Amino acid sequence: MADEQEIMCKLESIKEIRNKTLQMEKIKARLKAEFEALESEERHLKEYKQEMDLLLQEKMAHVEELRLIHADINVMENTIKQSENDLNKLLESTRRLHDEYKPLKEHVDALRMTLGLQRLPDLCEEEEKLSLEPACHVTSKFIGTHLYALCVKPRVGPGTPKSRNGSRMNEERESTWSSADLNPSPWPE
Repeated sequence: MADEQEIMCKLESIKEIRNKTLQMEKIKARLKAEFEALESEERHLKEYKQEMDLLLQEKMAHVEELRLIHADINVMENTIKQSENDLNKLLESTRRLHDEYKPLKEHVDALRMTLGLQRLPDLCEEEEKLSLEPACHVTSKFIGTHLYALCVKPRVGPGTPKSRNGSRMNEERESTWSSADLNPSPWPE
């Protein structure tokens, strides 16, 4: 009986070992699956971090590109302001010269009239037309005005007589114009 009880005790131990072994195998399988999931997640995390690094590098490249674009915009704004200032100075200088020219021409014409000579042609009557016209219409966002440039364009062709009275002045002009054909005018056409 003691042997029987001992056998029963051993069988009970074997049954418990079997149950615990089965339980251990289940846990071991779960552990293996967890380790595989862990390794997979670590790989994914590494890939995510690499992708994040690439995105940050791309962002920095775009930030640098934007910085360069802003720098170019600032340079262009300064260039436009300087050009507008230069244009305004040139317009003012042109107006001053025109204002200087007008009374001087009137004085010369008056002196010529006293000697019985014809008046000199006005600027707009000469071979080349010089006038302040809106040659380039610029809207400035900086000063909010419309700018005008000096416009030089031909009004009549060389050799065209100015009057029909056949005066000596027309002959002189014609000879001047024919010599202008040989020596082109410094004014752009």
